[in-house]
Amino acid sequence: MRKEATILRPSQNGDRYELFTPTAMPKAAGFLWNQKMMIQITCRGYATAQFMQPEPAKYAHAPTIEATTFMQPEPNYYAHHPGRFVYIKDEETGQLFSAPYEPVRVPTDKFVFSAGKADVSWTVEHLGVRVEMVMGIPTHDVAELWTVKVTNLTGRPRKLSVVPYFPIGYKSWMNQSAEWNADLVGVVATTVTPYQKATEYFKNKYLKDKTYFICETKPDSWEANQVSFEGEGGLHNPEALQQPQLNNSDARYETPTAAVQYRVALKAGEQREYRFMFGPAYDEAEIGAMRSKYLSKEGFARTANEYAEYIERGRGSLRIETPDKELDNFVNNWLPRQVYYHGDVNRLTTDPQTRNYLQDNMGMNYIKPEVSRKAFITAVSQQEANGSMPDGILLVEGAQLKYINQVPHTDHCVWLPVTLEVYLSETGDYNLLKEKVKSSNGDEFTVFERFSRAMDWLLGARDERGLSYIAQGDWCDPMNMVGYKGKGVSGWLTLATAYSLRIWANVCQHEGRADLAKFYRAGADECNAAVNKHLWDGDWFARGITDDNVTFGIKSDPEGRIWLNPQSWSILSGAASPEQITKILPQVDNELVTPYGVTMFGPPYTKMREDVGRVTQKAIGSAENASVYNHAGIFYVFSLYQLGNQEDRAYSLLRKMLPGPSDADYLQRGQLPIYIPNYYRGAWREFPRTAGRSSQLFNTGTVSWVYRCFVEGLCGLRGDASGLTIRPQLPSNWDSIKVTRLFRGATFYLDIRRADVLDVVVKHNGRALSQPRIDNIRAGQRYDLTVLIPQ
Repeated sequence: MRKEATILRPSQNGDRYELFTPTAMPKAAGFLWNQKMMIQITCRGYATAQFMQPEPAKYAHAPTIEATTFMQPEPNYYAHHPGRFVYIKDEETGQLFSAPYEPVRVPTDKFVFSAGKADVSWTVEHLGVRVEMVMGIPTHDVAELWTVKVTNLTGRPRKLSVVPYFPIGYKSWMNQSAEWNADLVGVVATTVTPYQKATEYFKNKYLKDKTYFICETKPDSWEANQVSFEGEGGLHNPEALQQPQLNNSDARYETPTAAVQYRVALKAGEQREYRFMFGPAYDEAEIGAMRSKYLSKEGFARTANEYAEYIERGRGSLRIETPDKELDNFVNNWLPRQVYYHGDVNRLTTDPQTRNYLQDNMGMNYIKPEVSRKAFITAVSQQEANGSMPDGILLVEGAQLKYINQVPHTDHCVWLPVTLEVYLSETGDYNLLKEKVKSSNGDEFTVFERFSRAMDWLLGARDERGLSYIAQGDWCDPMNMVGYKGKGVSGWLTLATAYSLRIWANVCQHEGRADLAKFYRAGADECNAAVNKHLWDGDWFARGITDDNVTFGIKSDPEGRIWLNPQSWSILSGAASPEQITKILPQVDNELVTPYGVTMFGPPYTKMREDVGRVTQKAIGSAENASVYNHAGIFYVFSLYQLGNQEDRAYSLLRKMLPGPSDADYLQRGQLPIYIPNYYRGAWREFPRTAGRSSQLFNTGTVSWVYRCFVEGLCGLRGDASGLTIRPQLPSNWDSIKVTRLFRGATFYLDIRRADVLDVVVKHNGRALSQPRIDNIRAGQRYDLTVLIPQ
């Protein structure tokens, strides 16, 4: 019998998840976003927020200078990490606690962290006082909207100090200060973003270099100086709180903070409610405008409704009812939300990697296909003159390729047909291919021609053996030394090229270009043949061949012996024969499958391998070094669904991408089941103590594929040019499911159940159809279908 969780539960019909302890899963977090900002906040109150201006920036920092970097996995939280806290002091006894939990860390009588789709909230009870905190954000502006309610739960009057504390941190070695602004009723911190080149002055001139914390209700005292607030007591017992009032200090080239104090006398059962705003601004006039727009009870209520409507627009096109209720909740409520986040804001970067941009927008086909359509045009408008795709797609004027996008990778063209296939399946909009697109190089081609040029580039980027060059990386970014001398090749990329070519050949066939279809199918056959000739190792396919002609990812390798991606894509591309597949699948089971999913490869590297690259230097079992890297895992799951007759193997691995449903699993992973992270720790055999631990990073190309696997794989609902094919693939221990599917403006209600049939039978209006598909679908129509599948 399955063990149910006791430390957390869904609530409000699945729209929220509640966690009842701040210590069992200390990094458990929720996140909110709009097209200008994102904030991830933990159950204990630590927060990481960024906004676009147009490059990512922060308005709350650590107390020491920080490096500028992308979001990091497995973030480390510490006492002075940026966060949002409220101190409560009993003025009669001097007792102190803080909500949500940090910085005082006093065990409380009640704790509820509630991660919602449109807000994040806490309820904390201690010393006869209830503190309720709610954080929301607007739909179009950069700001945090905080409501704090304090209730006297006792039957006697109470004298309390309520002290919200929002640290601002070390912002600039050039100039930083903070002071109380009586007109704005809040603390305003001012900095100058550091620079040295004269040209940078003009670039920085209009940055939002102010951080504000403003109050609806004027406090009794305030503090803008971190050292003055903390003093010798530390954050667990700040010196300023040992006095009757805060010091009303400013910060002059000192670390700024924002703390305000309300000294209140509460009758038995009485409640006080406060509202605050926290965020960046260019000047005081902008802060004043934000205050007028939002900072009131009515403004907060209006904004919450608007934001909830914004999130609801990403609801998705699939709802399921299965024997696994936790899975239903995730698929119906949380998976489309994460898919929507990726396609809506492109991970809040101005230069998303091309592969990420295309795959993130692939998921939008199930939510807003018009967004996916626009993404294809944006992407191919930046195609290079030789047909290749750049390492990143620039989304705003003046943006530049940064970080990993400055390293040459060779896989980006592959993702064009792979992601287009989903768009065409969902919409049937082949007119996209006829759109003319002018590139930044000045050339003009149709989308069809640009895709063909990309396929031609892939065919040309191969060595004399017919294997694809890897340069300084393919899908695996840190595999940067396999081919940096110009000779190394990627087995995975060769297979992915074959798969991409096959998809594109089918499109060419549909468009009446039988000549091109034949050409690209021949190219795919060449790629598959080359991989079989040079990279088949008897039980699986090797990962590649180095610059020095050393094949790796083979049985004789003590580390990195078997890699998942070549096996998955050999199935997708058709390179693997049925006989080879019967060898590959049990090897993956034995070598790579763990209780937390399937690892990217194994065994993990324990030391640098100079002909493979920095992937071998990453911590054992983390990130790309043999973790349960969910993006690679979902490729494998997708390949199993495409293969067919692998329902149990596919579903088992698909379900493992989601934490729970037992306490033990939640505690090991340390994450709420409201998103799929980019990885869980691997090295299950080597380091079982840390295996399964979540990266806590919700940026991942995994989720578009997960949604596709639920739609096309588990539920078996795949579109094509003329209609919808229905071939569910339920795990063997499920007898039935119910599905609601939105498709091309129509709504499908499917009752799928096992019956005494030899093949899938679809009944519409009580009549069995000749084939398990619906053609001539009419927008606005409702289709009630009974689907019978073999026992």
